[in-house]
Amino acid sequence: MRDTPPALGLLLDVDGPIASPVTRRVPATIIHSLSTLAAAGMPIAFITGRSHEFLRDHVVAELVQHGLAADARMYGVCEKGAVWFPITAQGVGEVEIDHGIALPSAIMGDLRRLVEQHHGATMFFDDTKHVMVSVEQRTDVPHEQYVHAQPAFNRAAFDLLVERGIGVRMGEDEAPDAHGRVEFRVEPTIISTDVESVTLDKDRAAERALDFFAGNGPLPVLWRSVGDSRGDYLMADHLHSVGHDVAHIDVRPSDGMLDRPYPVIAMGELLHEEAGAAFLDYWVSKLGLD
Repeated sequence: MRDTPPALGLLLDVDGPIASPVTRRVPATIIHSLSTLAAAGMPIAFITGRSHEFLRDHVVAELVQHGLAADARMYGVCEKGAVWFPITAQGVGEVEIDHGIALPSAIMGDLRRLVEQHHGATMFFDDTKHVMVSVEQRTDVPHEQYVHAQPAFNRAAFDLLVERGIGVRMGEDEAPDAHGRVEFRVEPTIISTDVESVTLDKDRAAERALDFFAGNGPLPVLWRSVGDSRGDYLMADHLHSVGHDVAHIDVRPSDGMLDRPYPVIAMGELLHEEAGAAFLDYWVSKLGLD
């Protein structure tokens, strides 16, 4: 365990700033920068709605192959806080899952059939999720075609949950269950629609990551969070709320950069994984690690 506080800590969304939302792949330059920062002792957490299998196969495996440092402080929080695990030079460590906030399995099956019978031309049911339900754009379908089809699926999913007696919200629409509770939400993203517990979000996931890092060494004062959606600002919100010096990097600012009590930064004209790569390269150079 290192005794000196590291210069920087990172909380990183995966889709967008790390993995391309088009190819779902992680550029080699990002893997190199992450490995370099980890070897220098920077705590790095991936805070994502993705499954642990996606993170394991598309990010962690690449880091391990690149030669992740034995003393790397790295953590994964997947499904927006429902699944979590340490990341070591050997790969993904013990995976913990909060099954208590999952949709009933019968409802998951209903949503799967909804996709397969009516929406399979543009999207697929993600079988790797444990707690959330995610229905994702097929990679062989143009994004414009998926965007056109997504609202119909969102409405059908919302209506299905209401019919099954599940309390659910989607945007401004809200339908409580028989006890007046709203325990789930239908949440669209640029490449998927998630059906998830309302208790899941990036601030909860960030808190879990910070608790992990506090248990294995001193915490940095300076933090950066990186994401491509408004929900990703919650990572920085949590860091700010507990007294850290934080800025948030928005790699898709076209949605509108939010007004926050901490700096919000765009990477010039660069977007998505190109912005993420430039951000990480900047810190490798700034810290004299190149």
